[in-house]
Amino acid sequence: MTAKRRVLSGMRPTGKLHLGHLVGALQNWVALQAQYDCFYCVVDWHALTTNYADTSEIVANGYDNVADWIGAGLDPGQSTFFIQSLVPEHAELYLLFQMITPIPWLERVPSYKEQIEQLNERDLSTIGFLGYPLLQAADIVVYNANFVPVGEDQVPHLELTREVVRRFSNFYPCGLVEPQAILTPTPRLPGLDNRKMSKSYNNTIDLSDTAEDVVKKVRQMYTDPKRVRADIPGTVEGNPVFIYHDAFNPNTAEVDDLKARYRAGKVGDVEVKTKLAAAINTLLDPIRARRADALKRPDDIRDILLAGSQRARAVAQETMERVRAAVKLKY
Repeated sequence: MTAKRRVLSGMRPTGKLHLGHLVGALQNWVALQAQYDCFYCVVDWHALTTNYADTSEIVANGYDNVADWIGAGLDPGQSTFFIQSLVPEHAELYLLFQMITPIPWLERVPSYKEQIEQLNERDLSTIGFLGYPLLQAADIVVYNANFVPVGEDQVPHLELTREVVRRFSNFYPCGLVEPQAILTPTPRLPGLDNRKMSKSYNNTIDLSDTAEDVVKKVRQMYTDPKRVRADIPGTVEGNPVFIYHDAFNPNTAEVDDLKARYRAGKVGDVEVKTKLAAAINTLLDPIRARRADALKRPDDIRDILLAGSQRARAVAQETMERVRAAVKLKY
């Protein structure tokens, strides 16, 4: 029997997961787990690259995020869930990659300058922040991952990983796998206020929100600012309420009807938002139920992560045996 090819992905435990995580990653992770040998990682060291000043919530966030993974339909019996910092081989390969990677390669990663500008209240002039794409490369390569599910904005990160693997292999041939992208067809969800969706903007609908929370948040959503009354024709394109309808309301006839009446000035925002909240809650109800069930047994989540980390480490150790031999650091 041919072994399944491996997929690697991870999430930073920096807060609650929201609808952006669901459509941008989790739904795809669920679809991949039947076809591939999937390794899904709580990348807690990556959380330190921007949140090093306050680490008090990282562990709790990790457990909470994994409850959301299970809520979204991920099965720890099918996929390996693990903790990055429990596999120190990530750090060892990261260190060796640092030895051969030119600094300009890291400085040209698009998200490097973007995040420095967006997170200007934090001091990100650290080696850890500059090097996080290289740590990401080690995360992937240490598991011989064939594929990494990414959105288009993350392709430069994966291309850096491929370049680092080629350069490292030129110095130290040891059969490292050059990973390929599985492009995730992600609808780019705006936040409730039409800015980028971000926990720091407080403009998200979280997977753990109650049905009442969802109704309240949807009521506050940004719509067409030029439409001051329901009988004024409104703009559907680029309108967050309709972007969400397209993403989360499977009743396309209802969505088409709302769009037509909105353009004609024959429906009010209250009806449009009420139907959107109902659609989101229908989607989230089973996720919330599975999440709540998982959180009733926090020790089980911990055991899943510890067992998964042991399995992951066995794979990483095999890779590092080859790497050390190639670098000729065998004593």
